[in-house]
Amino acid sequence: MSNTPLLSIIIPAYNEENRLPGSLDKIATFLSQQEYSAEVLVVENGSSDRTYEVASEFAKHNENFSVMQAEGRGKGLAVRTGMLATQGQYRFMCDADLSMPIEEINNFLPPKIAAPQIVIGSREAPGAVRYNEPEFRHFGGRGINILIRLLALPKLRDTQCGFKLFRADIAEDLFRAQKLDSWSFDIEVLRIARQRDYEIVELPVPWYYTEESHVNPIPDALKLIADLFTIRRNLRNGAYARGSHAQAH
Repeated sequence: MSNTPLLSIIIPAYNEENRLPGSLDKIATFLSQQEYSAEVLVVENGSSDRTYEVASEFAKHNENFSVMQAEGRGKGLAVRTGMLATQGQYRFMCDADLSMPIEEINNFLPPKIAAPQIVIGSREAPGAVRYNEPEFRHFGGRGINILIRLLALPKLRDTQCGFKLFRADIAEDLFRAQKLDSWSFDIEVLRIARQRDYEIVELPVPWYYTEESHVNPIPDALKLIADLFTIRRNLRNGAYARGSHAQAH
């Protein structure tokens, strides 16, 4: 285990050539100040801009940074690819926009949380603060979360914040079982975690809204609703049982 980093940071990146350099600089600076070892993997999938080239150039000049391309499209595919490719004792998914300041990451790790299994950043847990978010985006997100709680994950306040940490063995267990490649994958992975009795800690975080978003509210909301019913169908069919090779349709 001596060569195993404590932390792997996985950054799914789709058309992020503008935001990625600044975010990678911030992450590199932060990690240089930590006593633990870490690796950073950017997973590009299907970009039409220079995301892959930008990430590759950064990795050439920064030790422990690397980049790979996922075959296909979808945030779920990119995160799964990264979770199964990295080696850290803890594996952290991190949105490229750094809407949660990277310094918060230490609150997900020991000793702040003694023995974390799954820790999810939450914009709704007591103590969380949202900055600059338009009201229509906030209320739209709350409406979606009501559906998620009703249909899949009772009691979790915020499943869609893009900052989540998984212990290595749990990451490999859950992401090998994951089937959805879309941005609804968070819900699916957490629902499988509930089925397998893993502990999920919801951690309040400061979150900064940014205008440059890849979310298309109405189409993405409709896709998420369809995915919720796919998850429920998969649960009924035993598709998430250990050892199952059933596929979502």
